[in-house]
Amino acid sequence: MAGFLSLLRRLYLTAYNWTVFAGWAQVLYLALKTLNESGHENVYKAVERPLQLAQTAAVLEILHGLLGLVRSPITATLPQISSRLYVTWGILWSFPQTQNHILVSSLVISWSLTEIIRYSFFGMKEALGFAPSWLLWLRYSTFLLLYPSGITSEVGLIYTALPYMKESEKYCLRMPNKWNFSFDYFYAAILVLGFYVPGSPQMYTYMLGQRKKALSKSKKE
Repeated sequence: MAGFLSLLRRLYLTAYNWTVFAGWAQVLYLALKTLNESGHENVYKAVERPLQLAQTAAVLEILHGLLGLVRSPITATLPQISSRLYVTWGILWSFPQTQNHILVSSLVISWSLTEIIRYSFFGMKEALGFAPSWLLWLRYSTFLLLYPSGITSEVGLIYTALPYMKESEKYCLRMPNKWNFSFDYFYAAILVLGFYVPGSPQMYTYMLGQRKKALSKSKKE
């Protein structure tokens, strides 16, 4: 029974990783094609649906961790997925004025390159039981550049959206109301930006530690 459940787990995770890999590959292809043909102003429109699907699918990774299907700690997975979902839905989708910004291109390219490498790495490990050394190196090295570029793009787009949040008062809840509670999306976004200050270096340091551990283990093998 245990062997059957293990097989089901591997089949499911293999299908999940390669499906999301295909989604991110489509995002990257459309982004680069659009950049080449019509400029950065049209990138978001070209990638919107596959970007939303691929990024939202990452919610399942939180469930994977909670159910013990993968060994990734929730404390590392949750903040990263949450921030990306916030930018995907709470910024880009919610405030169309940000969609033609050049930072959308750097965001999409940084995210998609990272995820194409990550999902192909885990897809191969689940399907074959191993991943080639060059893919292992890419998995634990490309973040050195792609993480800073992605985070910079995220912060820049949140900052760009601030005036539109304040002007539109979208997602705000004003007093008086039956819940006797108020909420201002503008100040919530500023609070989110504040979390990036300690959170980003902490995540980067965590990934450096993971890189050292994975590459040293690879050399021993």
